[in-house]
Amino acid sequence: MATITSRLHQGVFDRLYNNSLLYNACWEDPACDRQALALDREDEVLVITSGGCNALDYLLCGPRRVVAVDANPRQGALLELKVAAIRACDDEDVFALFGAGRHPAAKQLYRSRLRPLITPEARAFWDRRMHWFDGSGGGSFYFHGLSGLVARLMRAYLRSRPGLRLAVERMLECQNLAEQAAIYDRDVAPLLWTPFLSWAISRQTTMSLLGVPPAQTAEVAAQHDALAPAAHSVAGFIRACIDRVFRLLPLSSNYFWTCYLRGGYTRDNCPEYLRPAGLAALRSGLLDRLEVRTDTVANLLTHDERPFSRFVLLDHQDWLGAHRPHDLAAEWDVILDRASPGARVLYRSARADPPWLPGVRLDDRHGGGRLGDRLRFDRALASRLHAEDRVGTYGGFHVAAL
Repeated sequence: MATITSRLHQGVFDRLYNNSLLYNACWEDPACDRQALALDREDEVLVITSGGCNALDYLLCGPRRVVAVDANPRQGALLELKVAAIRACDDEDVFALFGAGRHPAAKQLYRSRLRPLITPEARAFWDRRMHWFDGSGGGSFYFHGLSGLVARLMRAYLRSRPGLRLAVERMLECQNLAEQAAIYDRDVAPLLWTPFLSWAISRQTTMSLLGVPPAQTAEVAAQHDALAPAAHSVAGFIRACIDRVFRLLPLSSNYFWTCYLRGGYTRDNCPEYLRPAGLAALRSGLLDRLEVRTDTVANLLTHDERPFSRFVLLDHQDWLGAHRPHDLAAEWDVILDRASPGARVLYRSARADPPWLPGVRLDDRHGGGRLGDRLRFDRALASRLHAEDRVGTYGGFHVAAL
């Protein structure tokens, strides 16, 4: 029965992934990535696209090139639209679209300025979806896509509970971390963590909407059960993450959580690429160093023989490790093929010690053996950055030299 249920959950996730925009923004903190990667003008970066925000952030460090690749073409379409807006629009229009998530003339702007600058594949996607930005019904671009749907449901939940909504608003406006933590403990947490909410966020359907496949949900549960066996697995893990973020990290500079609670960024609390200095730097020529590709990491590296010095793999290896261990090993083989001397790799995981790592064996052309023997992990740096990460929803942060 468990196997049938697992297959059903995986089928639902696959269908959602193959037909939807999963992420309307990145949920990986680029401030941590910058420290881990130490980018300079000689670096050539491969990053999984996701919402495209972090590819633009890395460009601000001035590397030689950034290749954003994603097997989901809708993620590439989003990054293309962002690039087109930065090239063709002024700062106010860019911020309205991707900062506030609302622009009253979004459709007209798209037809006249943005559509000519994106690929036919991206046009096919956005021709039917620019209403996501028009703000109708008080909506926002950040309430669309699968992760946006969860944000929209959370907003509806807060509206149904006025006391909780007002407490969350006070917390978001707070400029003092001690006061923020006190508001959370006294006014937010007791009202937020109801049995219903714990049940809802424990469903695999909810996790799938957030882009978390069943195998990774299982790893999340295993990680939390190992640390707190009496807690309620997935819900316990998520609560522990949110408790830490809201108590220990100031929301006044945490644009990840505030965007999803408010439906948009503010000018003082937004990604670097949306700030005037960031937009000016991107327009000065940095955007010309960006490539947007629809492909798997392994396939792109197989056919693109140029070297890379930095690999940002997000968390997709948890899924490969659970379902396609042979493909995971093949991906690492081709990463080693394309890695330039001194290359670094950064990835996140549901686990502090990913269970797939010991089982990855390399091809004979790399001397065989285990992948772990070829990675020099900087565990002290990773531990510090994991504690600083403003998203706070991963079990592990890993940075290694090849």
